[in-house]
Amino acid sequence: MKKTLSIFVLMIFMGLGFAAKAQNIQVMYDFGGERKYVTTTLEMYKPDKWGNTFFFVDIYHDGKKHHENLPGMNNYGPMGMYMEIERGLNFWQNTKLKDLSAHVEYTGGLGVIPPGIGYNINNAWMFGAEYCFHSEDYRNTLTVYAMYKTIAKVEQSVPLQFSIVWGMQDLFNVKGLRFNGFADFWWQENTVTWIDKDGLPMLDKEGKPLKTNYVFISEPQLWYNVGQFFNCDNLNIGGEVEFSYNFGGLSQGQKFYVNPCLGVKWNF
Repeated sequence: MKKTLSIFVLMIFMGLGFAAKAQNIQVMYDFGGERKYVTTTLEMYKPDKWGNTFFFVDIYHDGKKHHENLPGMNNYGPMGMYMEIERGLNFWQNTKLKDLSAHVEYTGGLGVIPPGIGYNINNAWMFGAEYCFHSEDYRNTLTVYAMYKTIAKVEQSVPLQFSIVWGMQDLFNVKGLRFNGFADFWWQENTVTWIDKDGLPMLDKEGKPLKTNYVFISEPQLWYNVGQFFNCDNLNIGGEVEFSYNFGGLSQGQKFYVNPCLGVKWNF
């Protein structure tokens, strides 16, 4: 337990380090299912002469005490953290292949659930390529990714992930309305708990817990720049909807989830 807490504290400091470089901060409330928690997101995208760098850090807060079984501890802090950092490598930006880049990415995280049980999101590494479709002024973009993916200590029938990321500025010619998001699909062996109508775990034909071998998740976001009306272009209101299938390893009663969120975003 001490080791888990130490790693958690380390990742919090890493997140604070990323925060110093963040381009925006988002605070959202998740209305989905049994979630009902707040997520703080620190995010940055930066192109340069050798490609581009993107990262985000999610920090989850639910306002609950997470260590009720540990005497002397009164911890109402963050319950978890997840991070992604990726690098597009492009040394040929002045050629006809300028929109094609090599890609490397890392994801991972950890957290704690009552009554003080630590968990981790296994480290994953991805290597592949990305291609960016864009308007002439780059206000509208669509980037597609094809990557080899390896997840620590996890079985994968096919070690691949395919992703798309999009961004559309001034959607429908409405100034300040932005539509952006991503969709990921990858192969991963998961043991899941699906509950039947009687509240009992669903088992396969051999009486074993059901397993899935692929995951899908997408999070489209819609933001409106309300700050433009009072000379503060930094402030946006909006939200996202998370669509997921076999994501997270625990599905109670359904394989497909829709989790809506509302929040605010501040662009630095």
